[in-house]
Amino acid sequence: MSGQDITIPGADGEFGGYLAMPESGSGPGVVVIQEIFGVNDWMRKIADQWAAAGYVAVCPDLFWRIEPGVQINAEDDAAMQQAFGLYGKFDVETGIKDLGATMAHLRGLDDTSDKVGCVGFCLGGFLAYMMAAHTNINASVGYYGVGIESQLSDSGNISTPLMLHVAVEDQFVNKDAQKQVKDGLGGNSLVTIHDYEGQDHAFARKGGHAYVAEAADLADGRTLDFFKANLAG
Repeated sequence: MSGQDITIPGADGEFGGYLAMPESGSGPGVVVIQEIFGVNDWMRKIADQWAAAGYVAVCPDLFWRIEPGVQINAEDDAAMQQAFGLYGKFDVETGIKDLGATMAHLRGLDDTSDKVGCVGFCLGGFLAYMMAAHTNINASVGYYGVGIESQLSDSGNISTPLMLHVAVEDQFVNKDAQKQVKDGLGGNSLVTIHDYEGQDHAFARKGGHAYVAEAADLADGRTLDFFKANLAG
């Protein structure tokens, strides 16, 4: 397994990303979608983990139009203002465009099968939902996505499997918003929603203050099985 910074061709110009290759040298693709902290050490480790599981993983820099190369420590309270400032300037439409370009880049690699999934956290969890609704991604997973309830009108466009991991005590997604998402997506057979009772936002960020190993391992195991079912083979 090896990782490296790469350049991804996009409709509006080239942008950076982190590529992690499996030891086998080939496999299905996974787009790892960042939190509001950029392609930081945590996102790189997630890509490395997917490479270790046999996937070609790429984490694209979605803040490149605002400030390229951002790598914020998510556990640094002093840096939170910078992260929220970037989040406030982020445009979802262009973000989806960049994720679509990343998906196309993965599919175009000689070492990647034509099946590509995505997995995102926080902002990335929301964008994973949007990818399921607006692209031909093969499978999408969102961890504690923020803002999905505001885009439920897009849910009718979902045509490929989507899994959502919901932190029931999420400080950024209240119970009413969670109910809206479950009510809005509950009738779609392509959508699977898992609740994690007692868990706060970022419960799967290993080493973080909200990290809970048991819940994280359960969510990660479900994600692995989901991708095996929808991307492998």
